[in-house]
Amino acid sequence: MLKKLTNVNVWVHDQEEALAFYTEKLGMEVRADVTLPELGGFRWLTVGLPGQDDVALALMTVPGPPVFDDETRAALETLVAKGAAGGLFFSVDDCQSAYEELVKRGVEFSQEPTEQPYGIDAGFRDASGNHFRMAQSR
Repeated sequence: MLKKLTNVNVWVHDQEEALAFYTEKLGMEVRADVTLPELGGFRWLTVGLPGQDDVALALMTVPGPPVFDDETRAALETLVAKGAAGGLFFSVDDCQSAYEELVKRGVEFSQEPTEQPYGIDAGFRDASGNHFRMAQSR
């Protein structure tokens, strides 16, 4: 049976740009960065939050055939750029101060910290356009 979730794919347009965003702006650490020439230069790049070693984000470029045909690949890249392919939630202790710190680092927010029934949350985008939320629970 399934044991635990270890990696979550995040589609990115450029792995170098994504690496800089996730490490320099969000403060994540590199977990794996391996290029496999035997697989056409496929790069397995993962990052994670310091102190949370059991879950990583796999920063993956949208693959072509045989995984996706060219039409699907193009459509998925468009959806990523529009923020329609994200959906991860990050937990923070203080949403307002996390927001202010990330703005200083150049993170683009789509929503400032807002009171919600479950706490305070805000929305931001990565360098590829993926939309994410961060929330301070009550």
